[in-house]
Amino acid sequence: MTQRSVLVRALWFVFVGWWVTPIVVNTAWLLNVTVILLPIGIKLINLVPTVLTLAEPRSLSEPESARGQRSLAVRAIYFVLVGWWLSLLWANVASFLALTVVGVPVAIWMLNRLPYVTSLYRFHG
Repeated sequence: MTQRSVLVRALWFVFVGWWVTPIVVNTAWLLNVTVILLPIGIKLINLVPTVLTLAEPRSLSEPESARGQRSLAVRAIYFVLVGWWLSLLWANVASFLALTVVGVPVAIWMLNRLPYVTSLYRFHG
């Protein structure tokens, strides 16, 4: 899928992304606390870069895109031991930084890496 223009993505961030992203992140984290809704929570976390700036993930259907991803077992162990609590801290620090003009670039960088911090999932390849 092709990326949207920088102008469209910037407008989305200014009018929608900066305030919707913390809602999505905290909803995902609450879903992650439950065993039954965990898959939905992980899916929401993997969509944070899209919610933030309309960034498109790499195509998972292409074989070369799977290269560089850790195995599901490794990602699951990481999530249980580290990812669930670190992602909450990481995302809320990033959301706070997004409220300041100076912190916006760091917040965008942090939120784009949230899927990796949560479960070692590489959003951009």
